[in-house]
Parts: sequence; C-alpha cells; structure tokens
Amino acid sequence: MQNIKKKYLLKGLLDMMPLNLAVLPWGILCGSLAIQRDFTVLEALLMPLIVFAGAAQLVSIELIAGNASLATILLTTFIISSRHFLYGLALRNKLKHLPKRWRLPLGFLLTDELFAFSGRKQAYRNNNRLYYALSAGGSFYITWFIWNLIGVMAGSFLPDLTELGLDFAIAVTFIALVVPGIKNFSILITVVVSGVLAIIFQLWHWQVGLVLSALGGMFAGYTVSQYQTRLRKVYQGVEK
Repeated sequence: MQNIKKKYLLKGLLDMMPLNLAVLPWGILCGSLAIQRDFTVLEALLMPLIVFAGAAQLVSIELIAGNASLATILLTTFIISSRHFLYGLALRNKLKHLPKRWRLPLGFLLTDELFAFSGRKQAYRNNNRLYYALSAGGSFYITWFIWNLIGVMAGSFLPDLTELGLDFAIAVTFIALVVPGIKNFSILITVVVSGVLAIIFQLWHWQVGLVLSALGGMFAGYTVSQYQTRLRKVYQGVEK
C-alpha cells in the first residue's frame, strides 16, 4: 500500500513538473515586482504563501503601490479570481463526498494548473488519486513560492521586469493548459468564443470581462454540444 501511495505521489510531482518550470519567469516577476514597489521582504513572501494566485498578485501589488483603496483592491482581486468559483462548481460532484481534511487543502491548491488535471475521468476517484492531486498541487505551491523567493532576493538588482514582457509567460501558461483539452468541436467553440470575447472585453476595459467571456464560451460550447446531440439522435432515427 505504501509503495502504491509513493507511486501516485511521485507521478503527481512529475506530471506537474513542466508547469512548475513554465511559471518560473512569472514567479520571478511577481517576487521582484513586490520588492521594486517597496514591499518588505516579509510582505513580498506572504503574497505567494497566502494569496497564491499569479494574476491577483501582480494586480494587487500594483494597486497597493498606487495607494488604491482597500475596496478597490478587494473588488479587483475578487473579479480576477472569480474563475476559481467556476472551478469549484465544476468539481463539486467529485469532491462533495470527501471529508474536510481533503476538501480544504484541495480547495486551496486548486489553481488553473491543477484544474487542468481535474478533467480526467479518474480524478479524485479514490485515495490514490487524491494523493496524486495533493502531490501535483502541493509541488506547484512549493515551486511557486521558490520562484517568488528568487524574485524577491534578486528584486533589488533586477530591472523592472514588466518592461521586458515576462508577463507574457502568463498567456503562454494558459495556452499550454487549454490546448491539450480541446478534444471535440464543442470544446473548440468554447475556447474560441471565450478568447474572442476576452479580447473584446479587454479592448472595452470591462472589469468583469474575464468572467463574462468564460460564461459566454461555456454557453456557446453547451449550445453546440446540445445541437450535436440532437443531430445524432435524428441521424440514428433515420438509420433505424
């Protein structure tokens, strides 16, 4: 039993490793930016430990440095991170039977990267799969902190990395997460519609654009999926 557990722990670590490495520039950017915006070392390190959300960290650092109001900071980070609410709803049926000792840590570790692993049919089905999820999510948490720590340590010596375009690593990471999941036409429609809407809402400077684009993409994908199902039934009826 112990060998099986170790096997799943190791597999979770190895499967997450490419994404752990992919966010290296993103993590360094977050850590160094905090120091360059006059955060203390403790404050800069608490961001990845407590917030643990790259986009929310970057935005909140800039808002705090700009003396934005607490309400503005909370509302903005809430909107940016609201997609995690959708992640939770998507995984509710898989996790609702688990005790809190499993749900709480898995909920905290549920990043975009771990959610990308959660679409597999066997995800969270048994204890071995739960150990796999904890290992994958936990390794990402630790690695994210390490990259931030490197950024904090080098923050006083590095130039403003936002001018070097390292924030493009955010887009690259999300593309790497999304593309392997495009397995049928309805999912393709979901991705395309979400992407187009996200660009439009960004050009319009809509603060809730990310959430609306996700909802729009899901609605489009669901509509296409239902249409395909009806066509399939009609085709099967004609064959009979």
